[in-house]
Amino acid sequence: MGYHYTAIGDSLTTGAGAWLSGGFAPVYRRMAERRLRTSVNYENLGINGLTSQRLLAKIQGDPRFRAAIRRADIITVSIGANDLRPYAGAVRGGSRLDASRIPQALGRTKENVRQIVHDLYRIKYGQPRPFIIRMVGVYNPFPNREAGRYARQYNSFLYSLGGPNYRVADIYSAFEGNERNLLFLDGVHPNARGYRVIARELDRLGYMPLR
Repeated sequence: MGYHYTAIGDSLTTGAGAWLSGGFAPVYRRMAERRLRTSVNYENLGINGLTSQRLLAKIQGDPRFRAAIRRADIITVSIGANDLRPYAGAVRGGSRLDASRIPQALGRTKENVRQIVHDLYRIKYGQPRPFIIRMVGVYNPFPNREAGRYARQYNSFLYSLGGPNYRVADIYSAFEGNERNLLFLDGVHPNARGYRVIARELDRLGYMPLR
């Protein structure tokens, strides 16, 4: 029978930092094929630097995105890091002016992501085939407690969205304390090992009701 997997999101979805391996999405696809015991077609719509506002615009107005979501049995979404990272970097650098804007930026990001998930369900509404939505949580690449606090707040929000067949991969816990081994030389994006960890956390969520 076979399934279709659509990956949407930011540079985590494109695989920045591990160009040869392609990031987590192709690894997760292979894991899904093993678990589901059938072929999984794959479409990657990741965009480097994508923010939640731009992803929302793509989902609402880009026919290619909407068609890919409509035919997908498996959807992964990585979004939010580019909304928050500039402010988290300011916290690391000690800029209180920018750091003071984090709560507002976090609030805007939450509203965008809430609408993104709502629109995913709206696009899929009425289709007879089951599907799953998997959100990739964010990690904190900066050795800063306050930046980590906001990352955890955002992840808690992702968990709160809920919905049928919706689950969140806990990337924060997997990366915490292992940044040196899992991050690329830029200190921000995962390396090939880090992307395998993300794929593993997604795979651990299972594939029900697909199997």
